[in-house]
Amino acid sequence: MNTPTVSSARPSPFTLTPGATALIVIDMQRDFLLPGGFGESLGNDVALLQQVVGPLTDLLAAARAAGILVVHTREGHEPDLSDCPPAKLARGNPSQRIGDPGAFGRILIRGEYGHDIVDELAPIDGEVVIDKPGKGAFYATSLQDVLVAEDITQLLVTGVTTEVCVHTTVREANDRGYECLVVSDCVGSYFPDFQKIGLDMISAQGGIFGWVADTSAVIPALAALAEFSASSTRQAS
Repeated sequence: MNTPTVSSARPSPFTLTPGATALIVIDMQRDFLLPGGFGESLGNDVALLQQVVGPLTDLLAAARAAGILVVHTREGHEPDLSDCPPAKLARGNPSQRIGDPGAFGRILIRGEYGHDIVDELAPIDGEVVIDKPGKGAFYATSLQDVLVAEDITQLLVTGVTTEVCVHTTVREANDRGYECLVVSDCVGSYFPDFQKIGLDMISAQGGIFGWVADTSAVIPALAALAEFSASSTRQAS
């Protein structure tokens, strides 16, 4: 039986622990990814984020086949903006700020079409969806409780954007003792330089925040994890 290890991860191989690994899919929302949406209205090239969808679709399928916990997050706020700090609310171009009308409803407001996850990556029954008011997935959410309840110690981290919500979440997770592997072709940035630097910062200095690998290395490890779990179940029965 193959060991469920991501051998080519940087800075060192990363072995998946059966029953302790979760996939985190961060903010793959229409407001950020779709043409005409909030992200594009700010002058960004959303095609750079859309490149993530294909690899992440494959990774999500592999994670589901392996039976690991899948958690999706969405950044956004209550319709009355009571959970949006004034400093955050004041940022952005006039008439293109949080809560203003956008192409897909009010910008980053929970319940609006643009706030939800793109169709290709829509959660299925049983997957956790965390609505977060900040950049990090732990701040003012139930994520920590979810992970503790499931005995999770390792996170496969994906989503957008690499240097903002992904980085913030990985740093928060690192401080809480989680081992994080960022899947490089499943995270994206509007800024190519930020993408490269953001990934380098994760694995620098012996993995100061975690590990980095792409789907060509992670998906086979998930397949091995699925086989390991199936074998364990057969032996137990």
